[in-house]
Amino acid sequence: MENPAVITPRSLATEAVHAGREDLAGLGVHAVPLDLSTTYPSYDSRGEAARLDAFAATGARLEGPPVYGRLDNPTVSRFETALARLEGTQDAVAVASGMAALSACLLARGSLGLRHVVAVRPLYGCSDHLLSGGLLGTEVTWVDPAGIAAAIRPDTGLVLVETPANPTLAELDLRAIAHACGTVPLLADNTFATPVLQRPVQLGASVVLHSATKYLGGHGDVLGGVVACDEEFARRLRQVRFATGGVLHPLAGYLLLRGLSTLPVRMRAASQSAALLAGRLADDPRVAAVHYPRIGGAMVAFEVCGDPHEVIAAVRLITPAVSLGSVDTLIQHPASISHRIVDERDRRSAGVSDRLLRMSVGLEDVEDLWHDLDGALRAAARTPAVTSGS
Repeated sequence: MENPAVITPRSLATEAVHAGREDLAGLGVHAVPLDLSTTYPSYDSRGEAARLDAFAATGARLEGPPVYGRLDNPTVSRFETALARLEGTQDAVAVASGMAALSACLLARGSLGLRHVVAVRPLYGCSDHLLSGGLLGTEVTWVDPAGIAAAIRPDTGLVLVETPANPTLAELDLRAIAHACGTVPLLADNTFATPVLQRPVQLGASVVLHSATKYLGGHGDVLGGVVACDEEFARRLRQVRFATGGVLHPLAGYLLLRGLSTLPVRMRAASQSAALLAGRLADDPRVAAVHYPRIGGAMVAFEVCGDPHEVIAAVRLITPAVSLGSVDTLIQHPASISHRIVDERDRRSAGVSDRLLRMSVGLEDVEDLWHDLDGALRAAARTPAVTSGS
């Protein structure tokens, strides 16, 4: 695999198509190979012992042929190389899901005795739950951005933010937050923006997390997570991945690498439609508020005057479902689904109201999407506004 450090700088659109694939012509193939092996033959057990000792000591990528699927996989490594280049980091480590990625980060820092996390709400509901529940031995202090510096302790391992945030699309000043972090690594969840719209490392973040299930895959048919970071943290994450077994399946790595090739095109097209729909919703008297990021994107959040459950029940082209980032448009009621697991008071204080709907705009014709939304809003307007998240 070509060393990213010596590659001539290229545009993001070009990197999306070619990163991780530079050696294909030399292999005599054009499409990326899919390696489904779980184990690999080796007749040099002494040499394998030395390589495994080196991995155990440093967590560095294994040089030479693969050994076992829980250590590494050639197809997954290609995806990691490509994502690191798109995010502008030294390395990346892929795992089984976005939550596995966050868990690996918490375990990696916790293994150094740094179990305290400073976090800003809102976050994805399961991320909030993982931190609040202390399932991995972490302790969290929730703050607003202005309180980050004061909340940092000697055992603080990470500062965690998500911008634009799930589900309100609230945006944070990453440069200011990175400054407030001092020497504590800033972990930025970049799932909604993707490197097409935002590269957190350029703004001061140390670690960038993606639920690759969303826009990186882009077609609603693959689960995965990935962390883009420096080489030192990547080595620790690989050791966690090996020990916990949260590996990314090679087929998922193949699909995610393929998804990256169209990521810039998909994001720009979906963002154009999302911005148009956000504008129409903002002018609609049946809508109480609209949230759309300054940096753009394919996500729109809006609060209806009527019953949001009636909007969910009335859509026909748009799919009422969890998740986001697919080529088709999805809509959901966060207070009932994605953020139901968050304490109601915390949910509301973070701006996740009972009337809020989150829509992931896909690649359909924007007029067809508006026709569907208009009909659903008519249905909601005929019923009283809700007063609870039930």
